[in-house]
Amino acid sequence: MILNNAPGAGPATLRPPILLLILASVFSLLPLSAFAFPVNALDTPNDGGRSITVRWTIPANPPKQWQVLRAEGSGSFAPVDTIAGTLDAFNDEGSRDQEGIRNGFSYRYQLVALPADPAVDSEVSQAAVPAASWFDTGKTNVFVAIFAFLALILYYIWRAQSGTTWSFRAIAGLAAIEEAIGRSTEMGKGVLYVPGVQDIDDIQTIASMIILGNVARMTAKYETPLMVPTNSPAVYTVADEVVKASYSDVGRGDAYRSDQVRYITSEQFAYVAAVNGMMLRERPAANLFLGAFFAESLLLAETGHETGAIQIAGTANVHQLPFFVVACDYTLIGEEYYAASAYLSKDPRLLGSLKASDTLKILLIAVIVLAAVSLTLGQSQLVDFFATQ
Repeated sequence: MILNNAPGAGPATLRPPILLLILASVFSLLPLSAFAFPVNALDTPNDGGRSITVRWTIPANPPKQWQVLRAEGSGSFAPVDTIAGTLDAFNDEGSRDQEGIRNGFSYRYQLVALPADPAVDSEVSQAAVPAASWFDTGKTNVFVAIFAFLALILYYIWRAQSGTTWSFRAIAGLAAIEEAIGRSTEMGKGVLYVPGVQDIDDIQTIASMIILGNVARMTAKYETPLMVPTNSPAVYTVADEVVKASYSDVGRGDAYRSDQVRYITSEQFAYVAAVNGMMLRERPAANLFLGAFFAESLLLAETGHETGAIQIAGTANVHQLPFFVVACDYTLIGEEYYAASAYLSKDPRLLGSLKASDTLKILLIAVIVLAAVSLTLGQSQLVDFFATQ
């Protein structure tokens, strides 16, 4: 500002320079959005695509709510969602009223104040293009664990196929299987094998079929009658082939009978009633319950106990284990059941998998102990790495 006090002039006045007048007129013509805060839009990382994350810095006086506007390409903006004014991020995956985000298309965003106040509306963001990520970096710890487990499996399978043998903890229930079949042979009675009540796609049923093959070889060798009632057509077909192949493996293919494996019914308690009837009529000397069991576990085990048979059960359904423990002579608990197939078959692939799982458990226990010690000492890097995202 210039003070004008020239001789002969009137009272002192302020004469604004022409430059300031020009600037004032320019700023008065600028829209309020020129002073808006920036908004950043980017593809959401570590996802399967179809998502964009919008972030911004909360202005000094945020409104009560923001209306999020979205435009595809160079199209017009349309409301997507209404969020609280105190938020500083928004994840756009589409809504019921709007078309969802599509991979490979660009999107722009703007925040509009609610109630309306153009003075605090945001700028229009840069265009963001969603795409699917090849790898979720937040799951690196899972990848490390899986890679280590697969490497251990392949290594121990290779060692097993090369002739290396390992010693495993003895499981009483497995040792008792041959004893139970021998007892049935001495008494001139049969062996009842119940492979659970799930279909063939259940992992417990698959493990049961492997154990059935070993049981069938023993009964064929000892000439002991074998009864295998099933509750699924698929399980019946597989079990029949397993028993037939097992009899042929020990040179007793002529002793196989087509009625050894029977399809009963797919209805749960009708199947249980039929199996209980077989126990009461045939009076087998050994009952083997190996597979997935549910409410029928106690009904089967109690009936077998009343007939005086030696009973060996195994399941990974922990809610049924107490019933088997009470009513059976031996019970394979949890992983012991899965280990039974490797114990009995001596298959290098199964033994290698069993050895790998035991080794990985030891490593995980060591990592847990090391992480606890490091966290006690104030170092959280190891704990942070293994934290799930």
